[in-house]
Amino acid sequence: MQNHNINSSSSLSSAIIIANGEQCSNELLENILRETNFIVVLDAAIDRVLAFGIKPSVLLGDFDRGLNPSIYQQKHPEIEIIHSTNQHKTDLEKAFDFLLLKEVQSVKVVWATGRRSDHFFANISCIVKYRKTLDITIIDDYSTIILLKTKYEKWYAAGTIISLMPLGKVSGISTKNLTYSLSNEELNSGYRMGNSNSVLRDGIVSIEHESGDLLLMECVD
Repeated sequence: MQNHNINSSSSLSSAIIIANGEQCSNELLENILRETNFIVVLDAAIDRVLAFGIKPSVLLGDFDRGLNPSIYQQKHPEIEIIHSTNQHKTDLEKAFDFLLLKEVQSVKVVWATGRRSDHFFANISCIVKYRKTLDITIIDDYSTIILLKTKYEKWYAAGTIISLMPLGKVSGISTKNLTYSLSNEELNSGYRMGNSNSVLRDGIVSIEHESGDLLLMECVD
């Protein structure tokens, strides 16, 4: 097996990570894959990815569940193998670290939800530590999830479902053009959440918060 070290020999503006959770629809996956050709696959997802005819750039993981990456290296020598045994980070965190060394600015993550709840929770919460270094979007068939900066504006159609989900306590939240508006208010995990809000009318939605980590989820039923 050719086992490459992580390096920053080339820079990229964007990338895609395919995790090992629930598969999204083929249509969604194809749309995302059109945006960049640099694809990082996490560990045991590789068989499902290859079955789709997708040729990843990188296979990354700790390979601690019997997966033998040398098999894939022999069949697909163009795939870079990143073997990271650090058990203090998830494979998704390792992928983010790898992309930072590649000077990637934004990344979309698919197959990161569903299946095991502990993996889902870890995947969602770990994006907090990368708030200043990576623009991360987690996408499945029902939700698009981002970590908000302190000021956020975007055009939405009326009726779009938007949930504001705090990771811990988030203070000083004010919104415009949401059905249930907030004015310098607080959300707190387990006590007060901001789920199932919606856009009031076609136009710009504005969300500001003073402190804390606030996720925005654009949702469809």
